[in-house]
Amino acid sequence: MWRPWFDRLALAAPSRCEVCRAWPARPVCQACRYRFAQTVSRCGRCALILPGGLQVCGSCLREPPELDACHAAVDYAFPWTGLIARFKFQDEPGWARPLADLMRAVPAIAHAVSTADRVVPMPLSRRRLSERGFNQALELARRLGAGCVDARLLLRVRDTLPQASLDLSRRRANVAQAFAVDPLRAACLAGSHVLLVDDVMTSGASLAAAARALRQAGAARVTGVVLARTA
Repeated sequence: MWRPWFDRLALAAPSRCEVCRAWPARPVCQACRYRFAQTVSRCGRCALILPGGLQVCGSCLREPPELDACHAAVDYAFPWTGLIARFKFQDEPGWARPLADLMRAVPAIAHAVSTADRVVPMPLSRRRLSERGFNQALELARRLGAGCVDARLLLRVRDTLPQASLDLSRRRANVAQAFAVDPLRAACLAGSHVLLVDDVMTSGASLAAAARALRQAGAARVTGVVLARTA
């Protein structure tokens, strides 16, 4: 119950931009958003940057991914790498609001949110949830999807190694069958459009494994939305 009140207070209180230090400003001022978060042409299936005019990259044409669509707000680069690290690892969940606003400013993400039947955050393992104190994907999802968020539908059924230390083939093996839909809730997925939310997409292996579990449980369409996409 405290989150909506905290968000309103944070937006109303005087602040400074954490990128350029302008005062007064939002946590990321409009000038920095314009400089570092301009909407660019991306592959509609994996969110990698594409030359203008193209809609799907060659890799996704050759091997269509599990996600029906995927959209990212920014590249995983300065200044977003540092802000995401603060959000995830330095106990600063208040970043969820400005970062979710950044995502919603992308037309493709806003459309995906508005057409989804359910907004599902990527689940964390119990160990990582205990370490961080909150699930950053859930905090973003709550501010994107309002009443459509379903945080208990998709389960992480086994712990995995950190993906950052693995190559692509090992990443895929690492998260294979790591996710499952709550069997008591699976019926609600039949024919639905699910929006899968995460903070950072690297290889896409985790999102693909989660999308596969949702589709096997009956989802008709799974769209991924992420704050940042690595190059």
